[in-house]
Amino acid sequence: MEINTNKNLSSNYSFSHNGNVLISSISAKVPLITAVKNAVKKVSEDVKVVGADINPECVGKYFVDEFWLLPKIEEIRIDYFIDECLFRNISLIIPTRDGELEFFAINKLRFKASGIHVMVSDINTVRECIDKLSFSNLQIGNSVFIPAYLDINEVKFDRYVVKERYGSGAYYVGIDLTKDQALAHSKNLKSPIFQRFIKGEEISVDCYVDSNRIIKGMVLRTRTFVLNGESVITTTIENALIEDKLRFILSELNFYGHIVLQIICDEQNEIHIIECNTRFGGASTLAVKVGLDSFYWAYLESKGIDLRSYPFVKSSINLKQIRFSKDIYI
Repeated sequence: MEINTNKNLSSNYSFSHNGNVLISSISAKVPLITAVKNAVKKVSEDVKVVGADINPECVGKYFVDEFWLLPKIEEIRIDYFIDECLFRNISLIIPTRDGELEFFAINKLRFKASGIHVMVSDINTVRECIDKLSFSNLQIGNSVFIPAYLDINEVKFDRYVVKERYGSGAYYVGIDLTKDQALAHSKNLKSPIFQRFIKGEEISVDCYVDSNRIIKGMVLRTRTFVLNGESVITTTIENALIEDKLRFILSELNFYGHIVLQIICDEQNEIHIIECNTRFGGASTLAVKVGLDSFYWAYLESKGIDLRSYPFVKSSINLKQIRFSKDIYI
């Protein structure tokens, strides 16, 4: 990875005291980019949103203020990467892909030493959530985590869920399967794990946890229509009982920034935690829309500002979000 030492290019970047924002792995995450832009505009029109990706023709490059072509994450040398961030006056980094969370979490303190804030949980927390077997075996109070097993013969259920142990893996999950079907489905996975299928309503929980490990805000939303693991149609809901239960659980875990829990609320109104993503989700822009101002809060924290003076003001009405493709012409 080469460092750009051509100082004549510095006019392309905003070197205000506010600092710029880097979004990694922008891909086609246009709604996320738009949400970040809206957030930083509350601070200053001078703050630039820099988007990074390994694909020189990714869709997101047309929606950021500056595009940064990066090598694969495993090829990045941290010292060079930090130097490049400083050259671009980056003060906040927002990772958006599971496969890069470990890189940013491992180097979080090195970024901080250079004045760069990263919206990511600590490395142990990130690894615990990426490994769904480890996450499922957490014990907090009256545990509500759905246990997972490497060997289907360890347990006997009426119906099963089969999914990848590591990463997002939502594309390949098998739901409501018999034992034979679950075994057959597992043959197509790299590291399959097995769980009991629980009938109920699947709910996504967007949450922001601040630098003091205080839960700033929480938004519950149902997943009406899911495609390739992401909500295409999702609607916010109110359920104080679920929120109270989750607040206790989340307070026992070492999260930071925007996280997304996936839970099942069964027919007896009991909750069961499926998994957790320690990053902004594909449909989490709905949570921002109703008041969970994660990117604005993260930017303020990157400047050392205490969030107690910036309350979570949730919308008084529930909203439905519908995601769709759109053509633009330039």
